[in-house]
Order: sequence, then structure tokens, then C-alpha cells
Amino acid sequence: MKIYKKAVLPQGFKANGVSCGLKRSGKLDLALFYSEPRAKAACKFTANKIKAAPVQLDSIILEHSKFFHALIANSGNANAFCGKAGLRDAREMTRYTAQNLCLKKEEVLVASTGIIGKRLDVAKIKKAVPQLIKGLSKHGIDKAKKAIMTTDTFVKEITVRCFIGGKAVTVCGIAKGAGMIAPNTATMLCFIFTDACITQRALESSLGACVQDSFNCITVDGCMSTNDSVIAFANSASNSRLISGGKDLAAFSRALGAVCLELAKSIVRDGEGASKFIRIRVKGAASVSEAKRSALSIANSNLFKCAMYGSSANIIGRIVAAIGASGVPAQEEGLSIKFSSLKKRDVDIEVGLGRGKAGAAVYTCDLSPEYVKINAEYN
Repeated sequence: MKIYKKAVLPQGFKANGVSCGLKRSGKLDLALFYSEPRAKAACKFTANKIKAAPVQLDSIILEHSKFFHALIANSGNANAFCGKAGLRDAREMTRYTAQNLCLKKEEVLVASTGIIGKRLDVAKIKKAVPQLIKGLSKHGIDKAKKAIMTTDTFVKEITVRCFIGGKAVTVCGIAKGAGMIAPNTATMLCFIFTDACITQRALESSLGACVQDSFNCITVDGCMSTNDSVIAFANSASNSRLISGGKDLAAFSRALGAVCLELAKSIVRDGEGASKFIRIRVKGAASVSEAKRSALSIANSNLFKCAMYGSSANIIGRIVAAIGASGVPAQEEGLSIKFSSLKKRDVDIEVGLGRGKAGAAVYTCDLSPEYVKINAEYN
């Protein structure tokens, strides 16, 4: 398995990004990803009960369509909490994109990120679509990955190559996210592209497991978005052996898992106003879910996160209180807490519950005055 710290599109994929005017800054805000061969898709969406229009529409499309060719995504406007008008706008994005690509509207998925509660200016998007399509290329990913960013300070990207039956298979992933990050799923957009030949069932199973161990193990502020989406396309262009299970699925899942975890960690490292990347490992739990619940209780504690920002000696007190508040029946005499230097950029916290042999790890960051400033001024 080879890992590349940049986005390299697999065979059969093209992309592009343009500025259509949704962002007042004039920065790139509209991206298109296109697969010439038809592709299978697997998706994981936010657990938020109020879902953005693109999430609603994609869920409907996925129920009726088996193959896809394109994904159009915008930043600067979430198209969320806009009622039926928002759903119509999302449909128009897919319809117009499909029309210009000579596709069926059911072959196009959509994603949005940005301000919630403001109507999306679809006219601006439609005006830019022909230019977006004209510029599609393998290297267009360099623009597309920037066009999905909002408060991000850097691009989240990675490519992993593995071998299936002697054939090279590429898994490329890009993501955006820095604030409103909480598990199930973290508030972000993540797009994954692979040329693997894989069954629908195997793709969905692999993505579900990888998301559970990556995006559902990160938190910046404990706030869940309306637009969280992880969308994976697999177009079979590698002509690899069909992946359905066994060693082939294990090899593919390792590659996909590496992509998901690296992107998830990158989101935490770019947490709004963050100065520290914190890994919390809980061991000695009675079950994995118990370990994860304890770790997330610590990671989502504002008192813990503020103490981490100040490198406070009271960090142990914050951890103990968070564990007790998690509902896990840990006992004082069985509890152990270790941590690395609080002065460094990367901090490791290790907690032993003394209840069993299960463990889990989650990733978070500190809470700084800059976080308040960013979100007070975001409009």
C-alpha cells in the first residue's frame, strides 16, 4: 500500500472547480466530479434530524438509482432549512448538470456547505455549469478540492494505492471541515473516488466500517451539522478482480480506512482556532462502545478543551469529571490517567478504566478564543 499526501484522481475520473459568485470573496465555490465509466456509490449522511436539501435529495436518488456519473458540490451556502424551495433548488442543480453532461438526472448527486437558512442562488450555479464542464480534467481536482472549503485553512487530501489480484487500485479522498464537528457524522463533506471493481454490498460495508472508525471518532466542538456527507464512487476502471469479500476486501478496506482516517485527523488539526491536536485513547473498558463513550465525553468537555488550550495542571480533574459524566460505571480505584506534554502541538491522553479489555480512540482539539471569534463573525 502506497500513500500520497495529495489528491490524485483514479482512472476514469475528472474534476474541476470554479467561482460562481456564491462567496463574496470571489474564491472558488463550485466543484464538479465526473466519472466517464458508470460508478457505484455508497454514502453516509448526518444523523441530524433536520437534514439539508442535498442530503434529502441524495437519499431519495440512492433508493432508486444503481449507477452514477457525477457529483456537483457548492460551498458558501448549505441549502439547509429552506423548506420545499431548498429541495427544488437541489433538484435543479442535479437536473441542469445532468442536462449539460447528457446524463439522466438520477445519475448526478449533489452536496452543499456553508450558511444555513439562506436560499441558494441556483441561477449563479447554472450560469457557471458549462464552464465547469468544459474545464473537466484529471488535474482539475486541484481546483475542485479548494472549491468545497469554507472556514478551512488548508486542503484535506490523500491518495492510497493498493493491489488487488496484481492490478493497481487507487483510492483518492478529499474533504472539508473545521467547525461544527461531532460524530455521526462529523460536520463535513468528504468525497472518495476509486477505480476498484467492487460489489455494491462490499463497498457499502467497507465504507460503513471505515467511517465508524474515522469520521465518527472526531469532534471539534460537539456540534452536529445538517449537511454531513461522505460520498464514495467506485467505477471499476482499474479492471481489477471483483472485490466481494475475503483478502481482496480486507486489502481494499485497509486502503479506504487509511484515506478516511487521514482526512478525519486533518479536519481535527484544522479545527477552528485550534492550537493542539489531541488523541484520547481509552483502554480497559467492558466494551468498545463503552470506551468510545468515555473518550467522547472527555473530548466534548469544554472544560477539558479549555484546560488543554491553557496547558492547565487541572487537566486530570477535567478528565475525571468527564468520565464520571459519561454514564460509564468506572470506579476511582480502577482509574488511571496518563498524558504527554501539554506544551506540544500533538498531545496524547491515555485513560484506563480497569473494567475489561476493550478500547477505543477519538481525536479532538483544544478550544481557544479564536474559535469564538471565528464563529461570532461567520455570516
